[in-house]
This record gives sequence, structure tokens and C-alpha cells, in this order.
Amino acid sequence: MKNKIKDLRSQLDLTQEDLAKKLGVSRQTIISIETGRYNPSLILAYKMALIFCCKIEDIFDFSEAKEGMDHE
Repeated sequence: MKNKIKDLRSQLDLTQEDLAKKLGVSRQTIISIETGRYNPSLILAYKMALIFCCKIEDIFDFSEAKEGMDHE
């Protein structure tokens, strides 16, 4: 899933390690999420939204999840 974590981290002058510590995860987890290889749990996504002072939808691109959904 595409996301804006790297940009948001830069705005707050946070390294991957800094963000990992704030979230209680490894730096490798942050790398995997940033590169789209791993989708975070809802709780982890919520914690990111709190740190970045925004909505989960502002961090992650859910367009792929919306594709194919019927709106009847």
C-alpha cells in the first residue's frame, strides 16, 4: 500500500529509528511499511496518525482497496 510516511517523517525531522522508537517497533518494520512490503495493523496506523497529527487516510493510499468494490 502506498503511503506518505517518509514525507511526514521528514516534516517532523524524524529518522526511521526515531519513529520506530515512538511506535514501539523495529526500524526494519518502518522500512517495510514505507516501501509498501508490509501493511501495518490498524492500531499501528492509528498511532502513526497521532504522531503525525492527521487521519489514517492522510497517511495511506487506500485506492487499491477500493477497486472492485460495488456501490449499488
